[in-house]
Amino acid sequence: MKDEGSVITEKFDNIVTPADSFNFKEMLREMIQKVGFLPLLVVILLIAGLFVNNFFTAKNAMNLLRQTSYLAIITIGEMLVFIVGGFDLSIGSLVALTSVVTVLITSSKFTSNEIVLTFAGMGGGVIIASLFGLINGAAVAFFRVAPFIVTLATMGIAAGLALHLSGGTPVWGVPNFLTNVFGSGSIVTIPTVFLIMLSVSIIMYILLNYTHLGRYFWAIGGNESAAILSGVNSKKYTILAYVFCGAFAGFTGILLTARVGAGEPVLGSGLMLQAMAAAVIGGTKVGGGEGNIPGVIIGSFFITVVGNVMNLANIGSYIQMIVMGLILLFAIISDEIIKK
Repeated sequence: MKDEGSVITEKFDNIVTPADSFNFKEMLREMIQKVGFLPLLVVILLIAGLFVNNFFTAKNAMNLLRQTSYLAIITIGEMLVFIVGGFDLSIGSLVALTSVVTVLITSSKFTSNEIVLTFAGMGGGVIIASLFGLINGAAVAFFRVAPFIVTLATMGIAAGLALHLSGGTPVWGVPNFLTNVFGSGSIVTIPTVFLIMLSVSIIMYILLNYTHLGRYFWAIGGNESAAILSGVNSKKYTILAYVFCGAFAGFTGILLTARVGAGEPVLGSGLMLQAMAAAVIGGTKVGGGEGNIPGVIIGSFFITVVGNVMNLANIGSYIQMIVMGLILLFAIISDEIIKK
């Protein structure tokens, strides 16, 4: 026989349950899981087409393809360290350092062969960026330094080196081969950099989904302790993720250098924030264990479109930084809603 308190509690539950049947947080979580940020992207495209001049033009479409390609390549690297449970704040500074180092090598004119000069400069740039990734990964894996601390430190070091080596001014001497092929080049009207991005994306998709490398990355990010008990060398693959991240940042720096035609010591200053936002918007989970290449491309396109619309609307760079920060904050909050 129920006592009076139980009867009252049961009646109260019956009263409040219908009122709680509509759960906004649950609805938002399910919507983001199913369609992500695509509806918001569609809305932005429609608004841009209606109110922003020159948005739906062939010239702007090519510009969007190029900008998305740069961002997607560097975001793939950021996604890898996200997957293993970390993140990298130094990628923007590595873009600048790579740019300066690449042009210092090409401008040395140690040979008259432009192709040799180009690939020597590209190799030197990627190597220096990869070394920074190695430092980041080793500090995180072996010394258990928080990714925020170590990548903040290397961000400052890389930025300082870029300014020191260049004297704070652009470095000239980019070979025509580099600018013509990787900067302004196109194949059947499709920008070369876009084709490069697609190639990199396909390769990384295969590595992440069909090789032991990818499985180990997922395992470390999902549950590092379980991965170690399963025989996965957690330290080795964590370091490898950071090396990949550094290499992709360096490669992005080279492609941007080919585009601007000089070694710029402040190149890529906003890419770190954009890459993180693109990764999270694309479905990469903060804290590790989830991420996907198609999502990175969609997230990069989303961020590029937002930036492009603001540029065409003559919105100042400072306001654009605020908007990008708000987008990242919104994406992280949405990610937390999905987790819960």
